Amino acid sequence: MQHAEGTFQGEGGTELYYQRWRPETAPQAALAVVHGFGEHSGRYGNVVHWFVPRGYALYAFDQRGHGRSPGQRGHIDSFAQVRADVRAFLDLVHRQEAELPVFLLGHSQGGLVVLNYALHDPSGLVGVVASGALLGQPGVSPLLLQLARLLSRVWPRFTLNVGLDATALSHDQAVVDAYLHDPLVHGKGTPRLGAEITAAVEWTQAHAAGWSLPLLMVHGGADRICPPEASRRFFDGVTFADKERIEYDGFFHEVFNEIGKERVLADVEAWLERHLTC
Repeated sequence: MQHAEGTFQGEGGTELYYQRWRPETAPQAALAVVHGFGEHSGRYGNVVHWFVPRGYALYAFDQRGHGRSPGQRGHIDSFAQVRADVRAFLDLVHRQEAELPVFLLGHSQGGLVVLNYALHDPSGLVGVVASGALLGQPGVSPLLLQLARLLSRVWPRFTLNVGLDATALSHDQAVVDAYLHDPLVHGKGTPRLGAEITAAVEWTQAHAAGWSLPLLMVHGGADRICPPEASRRFFDGVTFADKERIEYDGFFHEVFNEIGKERVLADVEAWLERHLTC
């Protein structure tokens, strides 16, 4: 496995950090990963070690305000800015893997990002995988959400502690402990981020019928951070025929880091393989 890292220019010229893993032999496809709130590209080792030996070039970047990328922790100016960063990221993947089909995978807030992005611009993608997508009210205090709406216009960069319950990530205590002690993980958010996410969720749900790409949604049935009912509602609203949703009974939020993750990874692999031969 070959590993490389670097930066690319996101919206406004911001240098965003990315990582790339490639197999020793010629890859059959590229998988571009968008991480969730408060985390970073380095938390996808299970995805990397499953898919790269199976012939996928895997790319992941740290969103602005996250991980090794610059910016105020947990802040965005707008969701359009986030989409522009994803566009720049995908341009990088297409430049480096010019002959390969590209799949986009997002987890949690990243699941919302990839769905919202592909509704705006599906070009250049073979399909989308959304894991534990944030498509409803997240598992944080409703008071914080209300405060975010009130402060978004008058104090958009005010930093709030979101109070994410790490024990709801996985039944695997090692995953929880690693998250809690990871110096690149943060639990901060700003009112503008909260307001923009709320607006993006509402827009994405309202436009589900406009979906136009092969879609796989995977979700933990016991997910308390992004409850599965909201992703089910989006899925039901998609009229595009090539769609699949798998809910894993009893699984918590991070299905790729759960006890029994091999089942999820194998399901995603099977779906990708079917769409490479279509």
